[in-house]
Amino acid sequence: MTSTTVTPFNQRLRIGILRLTFLILLPVILFSDSAWHEPVWVFEVFEAVGMSLIIVGVLGRLWSILYIGGRKNAEIMQDGPYSVCRHPLYLFSTLGVIGFGLMLGSLVLTATMAILLLAIVNGTAQREEAYLKATFGPAYEAYAARVPRFWPRVSNFRTTSEISVSVPTLRSNLRDALVFLVLIPVAEFIEYVHEAAILPTFMIW
Repeated sequence: MTSTTVTPFNQRLRIGILRLTFLILLPVILFSDSAWHEPVWVFEVFEAVGMSLIIVGVLGRLWSILYIGGRKNAEIMQDGPYSVCRHPLYLFSTLGVIGFGLMLGSLVLTATMAILLLAIVNGTAQREEAYLKATFGPAYEAYAARVPRFWPRVSNFRTTSEISVSVPTLRSNLRDALVFLVLIPVAEFIEYVHEAAILPTFMIW
């Protein structure tokens, strides 16, 4: 069955919205400083957990890309990360953003960025699912009934012994995944700017 009325979501629009959201939040990120510097170990725990989540986000996105490759919207991927949640790329992106917020040492920023990102990717996921339901009908509906949208159901995990990879698609998506690694030095640079009192700041929890 092929849909003639429902089209796949414009991913460039999603990326544009994400970039605009980051630019709107940038002044808050630059001019706010963590209220969790005392005792020192609290901020250090935030940093360690945040860095770990960013790395998990990067590795998770790479894992997902290996499975979906160039097959997005062309078939119902149900193996690997797609066997435990329907949108693992968005899940791991959210973990990366949460990690960035924690590295900044702010629970308020972490929650704000996570909520905004989830709102954007949830809207995107709904549009993608409408297209997949229109395209694959009952087969996708059965998959959606079995596998959660974001929150992973680990007991569902299954995988094949081999997967095929589209090298051009892998290369282009690899760049997107590695962008999250840049969040680590960005967070460290912002911390340096705050410690050096280069910019006026206000405290944020």
